[in-house]
Amino acid sequence: MINLPTLKQLRYLTALADAGHFGRAAEACHVGQSTLSAGIGELEEILGAALVDRTSRKVVFTPLGEATVKRARTILELAEDLAQAAQAAAEPLSGPLRLGVIPTIGPFLLPGLLPRLRQAFPKLQLYLREDLTHRLVADLESGRLDLALLALPCDCGAAATRPLFRDPFHLVCRADHPLAGLARIPAGRLAREPLLLLEDGHCLRDQALAACRLAQAPARREVEATSLLTLVQMAGNGLGLTLVPEMALKAGILGGTDLVARPFDDEDGARIIGLAWRKGTRRAGEFELLARAMAGSAGARERVL
Repeated sequence: MINLPTLKQLRYLTALADAGHFGRAAEACHVGQSTLSAGIGELEEILGAALVDRTSRKVVFTPLGEATVKRARTILELAEDLAQAAQAAAEPLSGPLRLGVIPTIGPFLLPGLLPRLRQAFPKLQLYLREDLTHRLVADLESGRLDLALLALPCDCGAAATRPLFRDPFHLVCRADHPLAGLARIPAGRLAREPLLLLEDGHCLRDQALAACRLAQAPARREVEATSLLTLVQMAGNGLGLTLVPEMALKAGILGGTDLVARPFDDEDGARIIGLAWRKGTRRAGEFELLARAMAGSAGARERVL
């Protein structure tokens, strides 16, 4: 009979690959460094080959080690799906769930959404991580996240997505700006205006440009920002105009400023808030249930699910 690796040994190996350091990997696994090192050594004995080059001062995986890490992630993901499927069959949306959310959604949507989810699913333990879209998608694919709350359209890789509701963009400018006198802003009106946008890497940047029907921004790169709040502050200082999603306006992001918000006359000037998860997961039924609950909590927003 073949001696098989244990899930614990595979978890030690993937933790080492993620951390790149024996000590940090041991901390992530909540064990001592000697325990983790011994576990990986036992795995090497079972496989009959070296997985990690211990002659280097840094962690270097052998070619077999790199291939084993990939297979280990798949095995651990399947094992976790098996345990979660059994739990979901007993009681859907109970226990831990790891949700990633982008910065242009989290601060504005979650304060109102989380209490409703706690009421609907009292046994759900929701762990949150805020990051940019491409890193959340990578964590989703690797199994470090179960779900991601994103703004569509965006590159979601191989993930399955479910649109929840529309989040229209509004032009934000000082009250003394000529555009402030318009009830609705023509989408093509901003071609020569100094637009303030988030820096590259934020999906909201491209979505805002699409709402204005612009291929690129007529803006100086030195006034790009890393958050919506910074954009609002710069617009308040007269540095230009910016676009803000409706959910941020409803959350009061313009409070304490003399800025005004005007909607666009184009119904396509919106992003879609959606939920993403790995294709093929056995928890898809649960995640559909959660998606419906999130869409239902959208209130006056236009649901698309």
